Order: sequence, then C-alpha cells, then structure tokens
Amino acid sequence: MSNVKTPCIGVCSTGIGDVVCRGCKRFAHEVIDWNGYTENQRQLVVDRLDGFLQQIVGNMIEIFDDQKLLEQMQFQQIHFNPGLSSSRWVYELLRNGANQIQDTETFGFRLKPDWQRYSLDQIKQFLEQDFYTLSSAHYDRYIAAYAH
Repeated sequence: MSNVKTPCIGVCSTGIGDVVCRGCKRFAHEVIDWNGYTENQRQLVVDRLDGFLQQIVGNMIEIFDDQKLLEQMQFQQIHFNPGLSSSRWVYELLRNGANQIQDTETFGFRLKPDWQRYSLDQIKQFLEQDFYTLSSAHYDRYIAAYAH
C-alpha cells in the first residue's frame, strides 16, 4: 500500500496537452507514470511541489502559529496532508475557501506588508499563478532542456 499520496486534485489538464498540470502542478509524465513510481520517486515529486509552495507562500504570507493553523484546518474540515509544510496547509486553506476567511490571525497567519492591499481571493490567484509558473519554469529548465 502506498504511503505517499498523489498530489492530484481532480483537475487535470495534461489530458488536453499541458506538460504541467494546472491542477496539481506535476509534469505530464509524472501524472502518467505515478502508479509505477517507487515511494522514493513519489516523495521526490511531493517534496519538489512542497518546496515550491514554501517559497511562494513565504513571499506573501507569514505563518506565525503552525498549531493554530493545524487546528483551524481540522476544524474547517479542509483536506490536507499534515506531513507537509504549513505553507502547503495555507495554500490548501485558501484554495478551498479564501473568500470565507475574515481574520487570518485566527488561522495563525498574516499577509506580509506588500500584500496586505489584496484580498485573500486575489492572494489565492497569485499563489496559483506563481505555483504554475515556477513548476513550468522548472520543467523548461530541467526536463524539456534535456529531452531528446
């Protein structure tokens, strides 16, 4: 049985020709080959995606209380992997209900000063775009550049 869960969120765009899935941000070959990957291979993909989110979320959001965030994720019944970074938790939280959050402090995070003029829904869109852009750039630099 698999310990590393698929990052799939059920919104796959690789079937329509995208080399980077607009849903989970994996590469098309990773989506296709996922079931044949070893646990180590799967973990490498998950770690790469989580690292991207740590960088992207960290640019916009300060997470000051992981425990409060964890409790709110559970209370709000947001599907998330507690083994991943709190940056991933915030991403999932915003992806699932950015427009319902009134006070980020009660969730253990706050927007950094340069981002406070934006709504959480806009932040969610910026995160989504940056995540896709970073995944695409990684693909272009490290995968497509070496394809024969």
